[in-house]
Amino acid sequence: MAKKQQQQHQVMQQVPSLGGIRSSFQSLVALLIAILVVATIYIRQSNEQLFQYWNIYDKTITGLSSSCNLFAGKWVFDNRSYPLYKEKECTFMSDQLACEKFGRKDLNYQFWRWQPHQCDLPRFNATALLEKLRNKRLVYVGDSLNRNQWVSMVCLVDLVISPTFKSMHDNGSINIFKAIEYNATIEFYWSPLLVESNSDDPISHRVPDRIVRVQAIEKHARHWTDADYLVFNTYLWWRRRQMKVLWGSFESPEDGVYKAVKLPRVYEMALQTWAQWLEVHVDRNKTQLFFMSMSPTHQKANKWGGIKGENCYSETEPVTEEGYIGDGASPRMMRVVDSVLGELKTRGLNVQMINITQLSDYRKEGHPSIYRKHWEAITEEQLLNPKNYSDCIHWCLPGVPDVWNELLYAYILEL
Repeated sequence: MAKKQQQQHQVMQQVPSLGGIRSSFQSLVALLIAILVVATIYIRQSNEQLFQYWNIYDKTITGLSSSCNLFAGKWVFDNRSYPLYKEKECTFMSDQLACEKFGRKDLNYQFWRWQPHQCDLPRFNATALLEKLRNKRLVYVGDSLNRNQWVSMVCLVDLVISPTFKSMHDNGSINIFKAIEYNATIEFYWSPLLVESNSDDPISHRVPDRIVRVQAIEKHARHWTDADYLVFNTYLWWRRRQMKVLWGSFESPEDGVYKAVKLPRVYEMALQTWAQWLEVHVDRNKTQLFFMSMSPTHQKANKWGGIKGENCYSETEPVTEEGYIGDGASPRMMRVVDSVLGELKTRGLNVQMINITQLSDYRKEGHPSIYRKHWEAITEEQLLNPKNYSDCIHWCLPGVPDVWNELLYAYILEL
């Protein structure tokens, strides 16, 4: 009997009391609340750091306040001085970017002016730019967003040049606009990943399995190394978790070594190859170098307070919340660019970052959406749901890329 009572007493000691359970539950709830508070603070601080990061690249322009940051500001509706040109009047407008031509009725996207907080962005003067470019080459190198900016620049100078004194020539990967009277060219070179890849064909570049040669750039670089102004970009084509890297040649792919490398490491490898080429081959007394930061996409409307599942389709106004950050750009890839450019600077080669990311992030309504030429037939299913074939990556012209070029123009004037 005594033994049985002892066993019952031991069992009772092993069973936690109701008070103990309640105490453990309260502790767990307190821990979860603490985790949520810490996470909220972290996210808030991260967003603040991102906002600061997008705006760290400032530029002091002669005659402006020494504290002026051209990249920190707001969009101001200005239908008196904008647009800087009319879509129909640009001789070389691209059908991919001609939103008014392809049916867009709300044209307010053409009338927004970028206003820095502490100064004014210099007004674009096509004649002044052409004088700067006399006997020189301005070359944009990169993907279709850099081509977007190139078309914008061609349109910006087009109207001040008479038809008999300008020409356009396409030669494979390179497009050359020439202002004959100035002996100046404004060019675009298709190289979406900067280094060699199986997407280098300017027309047939959509491949299911993207492959890069991260250590090979000469095939591209020999076309633009001697330019007077070089404007680079590369981001859009790197937006995947990993990329297949080839050590070998595309001419003899069976003899090469392939390895899948994750982002952002593979992006860094490519930029280092690009940087090494510049360091060795660019004439520092002649060539001015620029790198355009990431152009954000607007694929998720819920990020700016819209309906989940929607995108830029039917948007007609910019985001007005200062410091707004969507998810259409990658801060960690931006930091890779910053690191590579910083290393170049320590070795005496300056590449000026033009930070278009934050200012472009506000412009959710500036994309072509469905208002562009479609190279493939639109299906009945797409017609029933237009957002499924909306272009929320590129930009209508006149529009946001004109401001990118106004920023570039401000730098070139000072050189």
